[in-house]
Amino acid sequence: MRVLLDTNIIIHRETGRVVNQEIGLLFRWLDKLHYGKCVHPITIQEIKKYQDAQTVKSFTIKLDNYNILKTEAPIHPLIKIINEKIDKTENDINDSKLLNELINNRVDILITEDSGILNKAEMINIQSQVFSIESFLGKIISENPELIDYIVLSVKKDYFGNMKLQESFFDNFREDYYEFDKWFNGKADEPVYICKYGEELGAFLYLKVEGEKENYADIDPVLPSKKRLKVGTFKVSMVGLNISERFFKIIFDNALKQKVDEIYVTIFDKRPGQKLLIRQFEEFGFKKWGIKKTKSGDELVFVRDFTGIADKANPLSTFPFLSKLSDVYFVSIKPEYHTELFPDSILRTESPDDFVENQPHRNSIRKVYISHSFERNINTGAIIVFYRTGGIYKGVVTTLGIVESINNNIRSENDLIKASYLRSVLTKENLVEFWHRFPKLKPFIVNFLYAYSFPKRPTLKDLLDLGVIEGPDKLPRGFGKLSWDKLIAIIKKSGSDESIIGH
Repeated sequence: MRVLLDTNIIIHRETGRVVNQEIGLLFRWLDKLHYGKCVHPITIQEIKKYQDAQTVKSFTIKLDNYNILKTEAPIHPLIKIINEKIDKTENDINDSKLLNELINNRVDILITEDSGILNKAEMINIQSQVFSIESFLGKIISENPELIDYIVLSVKKDYFGNMKLQESFFDNFREDYYEFDKWFNGKADEPVYICKYGEELGAFLYLKVEGEKENYADIDPVLPSKKRLKVGTFKVSMVGLNISERFFKIIFDNALKQKVDEIYVTIFDKRPGQKLLIRQFEEFGFKKWGIKKTKSGDELVFVRDFTGIADKANPLSTFPFLSKLSDVYFVSIKPEYHTELFPDSILRTESPDDFVENQPHRNSIRKVYISHSFERNINTGAIIVFYRTGGIYKGVVTTLGIVESINNNIRSENDLIKASYLRSVLTKENLVEFWHRFPKLKPFIVNFLYAYSFPKRPTLKDLLDLGVIEGPDKLPRGFGKLSWDKLIAIIKKSGSDESIIGH
């Protein structure tokens, strides 16, 4: 496997200090799997122009650790179109040269932290071979669980005062923010969400509820008076386990609980990791509002409406709200898969210690459900009610999902594995067995968003009493349609926050 590394990856790797904790993990995996670390000649030219003399010297000394491409591939017709229609600068052209090696099959994979390159890859349909550090590590960790040599602890609540402020994890914050340590120490008694691997801090999230009298004079344009949830600090360095999606789920759960009108975040866009985080916020419906003036420089301000607007066509942008225009389906899931896929829907009879979030499918908001159902005409925005099987009193409905897309184009067991490896609870062996289970009825994939866990779990007996299910032997096989009236009955019986029903 030949892996082409973008210039920004090399620079972060060879800088004299730790800038990005994920870089070391990336290189350890590349070495562990014996993947060739390839560098394009244009990268060498760019690094020689780099202002940090120490980085240039370090890279020059370590050239033998990389496979320098000795020739450049002829310009592919699709790359030529990008050159003509999109590329504006020399850097743009150089980025396209990296993609040119990939599309000409000179290398197998390209790893970059440049969102522009990722966008270009989607345009020419080679996005499956272009990875950020996080997405690449997610792929590798999922495909090679037996090679993971550290224990990941679940996301948990703690306090600022229990953190080791001098950890290298906080170095970027110290660089970016004026008097960061003083600010941090002043928050000693405030709660945070953290995640560790071993003793090392790998993820950190701080949220703050702000009332209608909050002063936003330092934001241009000034935010109007509203109750808001501020995402105060958001950093994930433990990549490959979808911790960032887990954090977004926590953000939206808090916003529902606190009944805020808006969520907002301020963020610099100096580093590749920050740019990719901005892209993720935008995917979740955050829109650029303006600029926040600080002693450390100008931060971008992104705002997300949280008044219950639901977009059936793009449910991620209005997550977790349910569109009243959507169809509703009821589907069963076996107990052995249930809490693996839905960690927030854990039953009281199960031990949380058995479901530590150390697998990507447990942390992600985007998940997959694989089915042989005859009903396959399921549209984006459709709502799924998940039922954990178990009989009259132990069978319970626990979770709501929102469909993002359906993949009916699964032609082989390899297609099935490739399309679901990171977000499915099923192992590769399970997937192969699933593919061959019904030779004349091949499975399809439902890509859905893990939207809501019911606070109380209506049993099958409750569903029968409510008229949601006609009889214990009438549970749908595969996807069974429900009316909105029946969904409302389930939501009310579960004691759920009815504000999840959007408008």
